[in-house]
Amino acid sequence: MTREREPVQDAAPGGPNRRFPGYDVRSQAATWDPVTAAAVTARTRVRDSDLRFFTRREAAVASVLLDHLLAQWDEPGVPVLHMVDERLADGHTDGWRYADMPEDGRAWRASLAGLDRDARDRHEGSAFVALTRSRQARLIRAIRELGDTPWHTMPAGRVWSLWTRYACTAFYAHPLAWNETGFGGPAYPRGYARTGVDRREAWEVADADPRDPVARGPVAQGASGRQPVGGQPSEGAPGPGSAAAGSEDAR
Repeated sequence: MTREREPVQDAAPGGPNRRFPGYDVRSQAATWDPVTAAAVTARTRVRDSDLRFFTRREAAVASVLLDHLLAQWDEPGVPVLHMVDERLADGHTDGWRYADMPEDGRAWRASLAGLDRDARDRHEGSAFVALTRSRQARLIRAIRELGDTPWHTMPAGRVWSLWTRYACTAFYAHPLAWNETGFGGPAYPRGYARTGVDRREAWEVADADPRDPVARGPVAQGASGRQPVGGQPSEGAPGPGSAAAGSEDAR
């Protein structure tokens, strides 16, 4: 069945836009050039049937992995899986790769298979997607902590770089992420007239809480208190990639 995800107005990833309340970068789409406006709008309208690169099994693993990397547990979410899939299907890579890594498409397939194999080896044959969220997080974090150690024939650090490069590039190319950061969107052809510190265009919104979100700790990160699996939570805070870390047996 085909299900289209409708774009959400005036929101950030995971819920209401608390830092820039009322701000929606798409309200300015009429000022963008037509090609750019069409490209950005397409990112907000994806269908579950649109996947062209990943197999169904790969997509299931990749979806969970990307949710952990970005801590996207709540709607609305950026359709990172679909954006990564589109890049790989069209061969739009970064234009380079490490000499000791396969090309990006092969590396993605091999790393997703490796992650699922790790899950089955360590958890009595259970697939990665069937594990509790905290167990999934530990498997992903273990790969990050391997550094340059080989992992399923690839350097673990290179795999981590591959995953996070694609995840972050997709996430921050989407209007929901622009809303969350107060980004004004494409400047061409209108441009900006009020440049300088703390000067805003008439259509921009002031930051309701301009304190550094990293310094404020994981509870302050993102619209819904996101903390990605690779993050460093403060003492006593929920563990990375977990909505309620510590309750593994209950999930």
